[in-house]
This record gives sequence, structure tokens and C-alpha cells, in this order.
Amino acid sequence: MSWGIELWDQFDNLEKHTQWGIDILEKYIKFVKERTEIELSYAKQLRNLAKKYQPKKNSKEEEEYRYTACKAFLATLNEMNDYAGQHEVISENMTSHITVELARYVQELKQERKSYFHDGRKAQQHIEICWKQLESSKRRFERDCKEADRAQQYFEKMDADINVTKADVEKARQQAQVRHQMAEDSRADYSSILQKFNHEQHEYYHTHIPNIFQKIQEMEERRILRIGESMKTYAEVDRQVIPIIGKCLDEIVKAAESIDQKNDSQLVIEAYKSGFEPPGDIEFEDYTQPMKRTVSDNSLSNSRGEGKPELKFGGKSKGKLWPFIKKNKLMSLLTSPHQPPPPPPASALPTAVPNGPQSPKQQKEPLSHRFNEFMTSKPKIHCFRSLKRGGAAPEDFSNLPPEQRRKKLQQKVDELNKEIQKEMDQRDAITKMKDVYLKNPQMGDPASLDHKLTEVSQNIEKLRLEAQKFEAWLAEVEGRLPARSDQARRQSGMYEAQNPTTVNNCAQDRESPDGSYTEEQSQESEVKVLATDFDDEFDDEEPLPAIGTCKALYTFEGQNEGTISVAEGETLYVIEEDKGDGWTRIRRNEEEGYVPTSYVEVYLDKNAKDS
Repeated sequence: MSWGIELWDQFDNLEKHTQWGIDILEKYIKFVKERTEIELSYAKQLRNLAKKYQPKKNSKEEEEYRYTACKAFLATLNEMNDYAGQHEVISENMTSHITVELARYVQELKQERKSYFHDGRKAQQHIEICWKQLESSKRRFERDCKEADRAQQYFEKMDADINVTKADVEKARQQAQVRHQMAEDSRADYSSILQKFNHEQHEYYHTHIPNIFQKIQEMEERRILRIGESMKTYAEVDRQVIPIIGKCLDEIVKAAESIDQKNDSQLVIEAYKSGFEPPGDIEFEDYTQPMKRTVSDNSLSNSRGEGKPELKFGGKSKGKLWPFIKKNKLMSLLTSPHQPPPPPPASALPTAVPNGPQSPKQQKEPLSHRFNEFMTSKPKIHCFRSLKRGGAAPEDFSNLPPEQRRKKLQQKVDELNKEIQKEMDQRDAITKMKDVYLKNPQMGDPASLDHKLTEVSQNIEKLRLEAQKFEAWLAEVEGRLPARSDQARRQSGMYEAQNPTTVNNCAQDRESPDGSYTEEQSQESEVKVLATDFDDEFDDEEPLPAIGTCKALYTFEGQNEGTISVAEGETLYVIEEDKGDGWTRIRRNEEEGYVPTSYVEVYLDKNAKDS
């Protein structure tokens, strides 16, 4: 099967067919190129998608990735990056192994095809020239033969005519001989050219054209084979990344299987457990008794010997109910005014209205109502330190529950240790540089590093003092967080094995307003408190620190529970500023209470307030 034999007369069709083959190859190259662009675009979109859902550094989202479900999601995002990378590999391999190679091959193919068809056209032109020469010699031979025949006829006519002279007859005879000679020459020339043409034509159809067409056939077969190999490469490029993509998918499955719902639940406990114990049951109050149970009758300031019915606040033992609150603050909390303060007197003379009708008079509420209100507001604050300090977070994190405070302090200590190590490394580097300068003065002045070395040493000392301060707080907290027994662990849930110390319950670990923690071991879940017990419990408590002073602008006679009377011009200590309700808490010697903010001029001590 040879194109040179079978298709000897299909030069033009072969030319069109080979051009079509090159077009097909270029079309396949374009297809692969667009596929690589799709792979790159897909990989870019996958990377952007994974980046979009990556947790932001130093944000709340980063803390959420402690949970196993979030870790699995993060692993999925990382595997998606690797997955996208494999699609980039597909694009790169297809570009280098198919697109570039085929583009180079197409250029070579076009040059080869051009050369073959150029040789074919050259052979065609040569045979056409030979054919024209044959036609020309043939026409000349035909013309010379006709001329010789006419000259012969003319000679015979002259020879037969008796009236023609002998010279004319001789002349006609010579003319006929010349024409016959020319015809013979033309005949010989025509015969020679014909033989030459036949030879050329035989060479053309049996040698030149078959050879050219055979080369074109081989070229076309190589093109077909090359496009087939490119298609195999196309599939192999995909096949090569399948194992890696499979590993990515396996890692995603592995990450999904690593999700531990119990561990996540335990992390939630660690993150939000306060260490306090929930309040006990409220004792039933019998209102059928004729005695009125009002705040004034059942005030916590009543003496123990008055024989009042004991108030039960969810417990059987007679331990402290609120060991982390001072008596005076608890009293003020329970009996502080619950109505807006009166406006200052309209008269310019403060004595005109010594205790006008705007004075905070109100119907005294039962003690149980105040306790209920206190109990319902408890979840909004972690400790009563925030009441005293207006909600500002202190440096020692004493506003947090015990366990949360321990974690924050440990985190702060670790951060300070890292900073100390960083400064020490910097100091060592400066010291080494100074030694180099001492040995080689031409490299620099050693004295120029003294200032920097002193500054770094001061920073180290400052950081060490800061770390010691936080370590002291941490030791205080850890010393007051005993290891939990099995019974306590069963009561409040399991902690992870790596947290050997946990937070005790409310009855075991309370925070006092001055920042320290008091411990009280109790095996009872309920506490019953007599109203008179509070006097003995808090007799030794230190008063709240003063945060400034105030001067009474008007006379105020406090008649309600929690208020205090003041006289115009009197100077007192401020222990709690106005929280937005219009009342300011002040102290006179050992007496504390609330006065309307508009009745006094407050001078806050900035340093005391900040501390």
C-alpha cells in the first residue's frame, strides 16, 4: 500500500489532506492548552477557597481550632491546597509534555510538508517543460513535412511543364531537396525529444512522484502516531496525580475519623467552666404566719439573739453562703436603693429642703426578694470584684473564675518567658558582636554597643520582674486549686488527663473583693445561713479601699436601707463611683452607704481608680 502507486495522480488531494492533518493537530494543541488553563483556574479557585476559610491569626477563630472538628476542617483545607497543587502539576505537565512538544512538532511538520510538495511541484514543472518541448518539435516536424511535400509537388509540376525552362526546374528540384532535408532533421529532432520525454515521464510517474508521495505518506503516518502518543500522555498526566489525590482524600477521611465529640465537649468545659457551684434550693417561706417578713425586720444586721426564723439558702451546713463578699458590701447590695435618686434641691440654700420629698423612700422589700434578685443577676458577672471596679479587667485576671484565671496567668507567664528568651538571645548576639569589635576595631566601635546592651539588660530585668509577679499570682491560684477527688469529678464532669488540677466548686473556692481566694472544704451541697451568722463571718473583713473623696453640696437624710445621711459641706471618702443609676457609695469612718450623686461633688483619685 503506497500513495505513490495508488495515488500517483492525486497530488492536489494529498496536499489538501496533509493540510487538514496539520489543522487537526493544531486543534488538539488548542484543546490541551485550554484544558491547562482550566486546571490552573480550578487550582487557583481551590486555593482561594481554602485561604478564605483559613483561621485568621490572632483572632477568635484561631482559638476555635482547638476542637477536633475544627482541626479536621483545617486539615481538609490544607489537603485542598495539596489537591489544588496536583491540578497545577497536571497543567504544567500537559503544557511541557504536550502543548510545547506538539507546537514544535507542528512547525517541523509544516517545513517538511512544504519541502515535499515543493519537490513534487518542481517535478511537475519539469515534466510539463518536457511535454512542451515535445509538442514544439512535433509541430515543427509536421510543418517541415508539409513544406517538403508541397516542394516535391511543385518540382514535379515544373518538371512536367514543357514551357518551363530547365533552370526553373533545377531550382524547384533543389528547393524540394532542401525541404525534404529539413523534414528529415525535424523528424530526427522530434524522435530524440520524444524519447527523452518518454524517459522523463517514466521517471516522473515511476520514480519521482512515488518517492515524494511515499515521504508524504510517512510524514502523515508519523503525524497520526504522534497525536496518538500525545493522547496517551494526556491520560498518563492525569493518571500520575491520581495516587497523590487519593492520598489527599485519604487524609481528609483520616481527619474526619479523628473527630472526637467527647474531647470537644471536654474542651467546652475547660473553656467556660467557672469552678463555682450552682446555688442550692430556696427554702419555702411561710406567709401564713402573722409576722411580716420585710427587709427591715429580717435585715442581716439583726442580732443573733432576736430569735428570728432562720433563712435557709439551699444548704444544710451552716458555713458561709457568700464568703467572697464583705458584709458591708453584701448589705449594700441587698439594701441599696432601687429607685432613681432625688434631684438636688431647687433652692439655692441647701438647708431649705433638708430631706425633700425626692429622698429615696420606698416600700421595703422582703429579704427573699433581694436575694432572688441577687441570684438572678449572678450569671451576668463572674465575681463581685467587677462590681467594685466597674467591670474593668484587672491585671491579675482576678475578675475570672479560678480555673480560667489560672489558664490566663499561665499563658501570660509563657508569653513573658518567650520574650525574656528573645531578649537574652539578642543580648548574647550583641555581646558576641562586641567581642568581635574588640578583637577587630576596624569593624566597629565596641562602645557603640554599650547603650544597646544596657537597654536590652533593662528590658530583661523588667520582663523578669513582670514574670515573677505573674508567677506569684499563678502560684497563689495553683496553691488554692487542690487536685480533685473522684467524687468531685463525678459531680462536675471529667477533665482531660493533662489537666491534673481543676477548679473547686463555689463552696470550696471563692474570690474575695481584694483579689485573694478563700478556700472552704464542704461535703454538703446546700448551705443554711442564719441572718445573724453574717455578723460573725465578716467582722474581720477589711473595708473597701477609697477611690477618692467627695464634698456634700446639700444635706441628705438617708432613711432607706443602704443610704447614709450627710450634712452640707461634709467631706467623705468615695468607695464606689456612680454606675449610671445616680447613686454614689461613700464612707464615713466605719459607716458606708449610698447618697445621690447630684448631692455631692466627687474628687476621684486617678491612681487609686486605675489600680
